[in-house]
Amino acid sequence: MSRPRVAITAGDPAGIGPEIAARAAEDSRVLASCEPIVYGPPAGDAFTPGRLSAAAGRAAYDAIVRAVEDAQARRIDAVATAPVNKEAFRLAGLPWTGHTDLLAHLTASPRVAMMFHSERLRVVLATVHVRLAEVPQRLTRAAMEATIALAARELPRFGFARPRLAVAGLNPHAGEHGLFGDEEARAIAPAVASCRAEGIIVSGPFPGDSVFVRAVRGEFDAVVACYHDQGLIPVKLLAFGQAVNVTLGLPIVRTSVDHGTAFDIAGRGAASAESMIAAVLLAARLAAQA
Repeated sequence: MSRPRVAITAGDPAGIGPEIAARAAEDSRVLASCEPIVYGPPAGDAFTPGRLSAAAGRAAYDAIVRAVEDAQARRIDAVATAPVNKEAFRLAGLPWTGHTDLLAHLTASPRVAMMFHSERLRVVLATVHVRLAEVPQRLTRAAMEATIALAARELPRFGFARPRLAVAGLNPHAGEHGLFGDEEARAIAPAVASCRAEGIIVSGPFPGDSVFVRAVRGEFDAVVACYHDQGLIPVKLLAFGQAVNVTLGLPIVRTSVDHGTAFDIAGRGAASAESMIAAVLLAARLAAQA
């Protein structure tokens, strides 16, 4: 059986993306599992390491578009992305806040979610790059039901035939029966109950300060977190550099690193490529079983 072809997009060319993409493409573990193909700006284009620019944002975007087009045309089997810079996207006049919403747009996917995958903990985000003040309004019952259902549908690809899901509460102590907020009673708990009625193994909402510990100890296969930092802090504390960002709900396989563009060390050769390598290896694994 031939090895899957995995596109590695170089991300923002002024960040660490190009160097970690190149190192991942040369890694022996990667070469044993897939055929890596790096997508980046044309060879003649030059970018100053660590310098934010519209040109760099546009170059990162163009590489992603080419990789997605090739994946949709089945010229490649998966996409693993190096980090982009959201400010550079904005300078380039691009309306997307990052890979997740851009990929949903490019593939016309109506419902996607960001999952961070590590061996010991998997977290699916109900909201992603939104202001913290907007999170309560985004956590509607319908949105929570959709995220839970998507996680339940997608997790079997990662080795969990009947995934056990937990949902974190938004407020301290998961609201303490309305004492600290009503989002749990108004939206989260009804969504959990509805999904359970559909046969999904899901429970909660549980206090955010303990649910991740319970998952790491083996009680749950994944946790649905209410907002970006609630979910990413425990994953990065536990597995920074080994965790992989996966977009659920796409018609193509897409993985990414668990960190940003690191402008402060760009061009020095000091960046670790381990998360990029992990992203490519997981992309190859998912592509091989598709």
